[in-house]
Amino acid sequence: MTAPLLAHRNRRTLMWMACLAAAMLALGFASVPLYRIFCQVTGFDGTTQRADSTVLVKPQVGHTLSIRFDSNVTPGMPWKFYPEQKTDTITVGARDMQIFIAKNMSDKPVTGTATFNVTPTQSGAYFTKIQCFCFTQQTLQPGEEVRMPVLYYVDPKILTDPDNKDVQEITLSYTFYPVENGKKPG
Repeated sequence: MTAPLLAHRNRRTLMWMACLAAAMLALGFASVPLYRIFCQVTGFDGTTQRADSTVLVKPQVGHTLSIRFDSNVTPGMPWKFYPEQKTDTITVGARDMQIFIAKNMSDKPVTGTATFNVTPTQSGAYFTKIQCFCFTQQTLQPGEEVRMPVLYYVDPKILTDPDNKDVQEITLSYTFYPVENGKKPG
């Protein structure tokens, strides 16, 4: 093999390796948003659905579920955070509202953001939030207390899903994390 031919092959191999490395880097950056979209579309891992207030869903009279509300703050977050009610019985398909209360117990402003989860996870595809405080930064002044509503419904399609036939209770859980310097937690 001649030196020019070998040099050409080496350059071509180098170009292929550089393209492969760039593609893997791009996939690494795209994986988080792609995973989030996948979870929102499928309800995977307890991810809830989102709807706007114009969506009309017919309540399924006689079909009720118990909804349990859970609230947490990460260690070091100086907030009290709790639901106004721990449980509620709802009619499948009917809109309902829960109020969560957060109070800054520190002597300085604290910004936080909440993440959520639904269990059992297979019910996440049917738990639909119309309005929610999650993923929105909340800044509370020292001693400030706020009431944060969550408007939601459970999609009637849950009644025909064999994976959810034995579900009697759904838990909606929120955890508040501190936000440092206006940045969302990683």
